[in-house]
Amino acid sequence: MVKGIVFGKGFFGTRIAKELGYEQIGYEANPLEIEKLKNYLDLKKPDIVVNAVGKTGRPNIDWCETHKEETMLSNVSAAVSLASECSKRGIYFVHLSSGCIYEGNNNGRGFSEDDEPNFYGSFYSRSKVLAEKSLKEFPGLILRIRMPIDYMPHPRNLIDKLKNYPRVINVQNSISVVPDMIEVIKLLVEKRRQGIYNLVNPGTISVAEIMGMYQETVDENHKFEIFSLGELEKLTNAKRSNCILSIDKLKDESIELPEIHEAVENCLLEYRRRIEK
Repeated sequence: MVKGIVFGKGFFGTRIAKELGYEQIGYEANPLEIEKLKNYLDLKKPDIVVNAVGKTGRPNIDWCETHKEETMLSNVSAAVSLASECSKRGIYFVHLSSGCIYEGNNNGRGFSEDDEPNFYGSFYSRSKVLAEKSLKEFPGLILRIRMPIDYMPHPRNLIDKLKNYPRVINVQNSISVVPDMIEVIKLLVEKRRQGIYNLVNPGTISVAEIMGMYQETVDENHKFEIFSLGELEKLTNAKRSNCILSIDKLKDESIELPEIHEAVENCLLEYRRRIEK
């Protein structure tokens, strides 16, 4: 059997470890403590390592603006350490990155895996750019995720975040639906693919649309207002990325995912079932 290890015990790490049947670890093998990391990898001898370590900030990425040292260590240094040590041992390395390194729709084409990042408006995004550029020097699979939405209630789930906001923006974005994302990860890992892949569903949607669907599907009493991106930026320390990513590379792998509105609707239906239990 293939032996996989997931570094990181957050939202993503837990979901991926459970679905792929990998061992999940926290700081018992801190990627920043190189000697301990080396000893751990030599002892466990995994076939696959997934890096789900990272700081996105609590309650949001504004936290990263005032915690730059912690953000850099977690998002860049830990990733490079893991990639380097896995490379030395021939361990297949998978890194969870972010699509929040772009702004706009790239003249309607969406940003491909080869397009240079163009969004540097937050320290979080800058740290993810640095990590990607560093990890390109090592073998491995880099997966770009955007605004993940899931049917599992969790503080890091986009649904749970948005339902706490009295006002949301109405800007089209690419979104990653977690159950679909996990199926793609399984396929790409089985094929031992290398390089960067945008892991988002086809089509675009706004968070205002998602909350409208939430209102219809989960809670008819939920109230929210729509406000402008300019108004949002007056309230935050860091700018927010709004972008469209290309999924042509996934299509080239013959990977087809549900269109984003359909996928979000399915998530909301299952989300409602779970919170009603």
